[in-house]
Amino acid sequence: MSMAAVSSVVLRNGTLAWRWYLLALVIVALDQFTKGLASSELVYGRPVAVFSWFNLTLQHNTGAAFSFLSDAGGWQRWFFTVVAVVISAALVVWLSLAERGQWLLALSLALILGGAVGNLWDRLSLGYVVDFISVHYGGWYFPAFNIADSAITVGAGCMLLDSFLAARREQSE
Repeated sequence: MSMAAVSSVVLRNGTLAWRWYLLALVIVALDQFTKGLASSELVYGRPVAVFSWFNLTLQHNTGAAFSFLSDAGGWQRWFFTVVAVVISAALVVWLSLAERGQWLLALSLALILGGAVGNLWDRLSLGYVVDFISVHYGGWYFPAFNIADSAITVGAGCMLLDSFLAARREQSE
């Protein structure tokens, strides 16, 4: 086999994707643990100041990000459940098919998968997503969020960074 033929072979994660699935599972476990702690220790809607800019405030979100569609009457629970299941299934497949050397992409997919499953778990078991992290400054409050939301956000940022780096690699070749 010539050197050119060997270099064109692309190795996929395949069964080695279990490492990334394990990371997603750790995110789900951490997310569910912290949501359980928040639900048992915090009073709904009553902020507990941690820093001048950071509170723990238990909230229930029946919508999506930033409470989008939270007052839609209940159908949104099942809509967002189906969306999360489809996205999670796609992420599982993508992680398996991703090239072995693409660790930043795999990391981003695992973080997004863990966050999606963490919030999906809440929707299925509770009918809403538990949020408890509240960041604010000078009377301006960012919508409350949780560990799953944080994992999704960091995963999306890693995915953007991976796309940028991949584009730069392609330009330099």
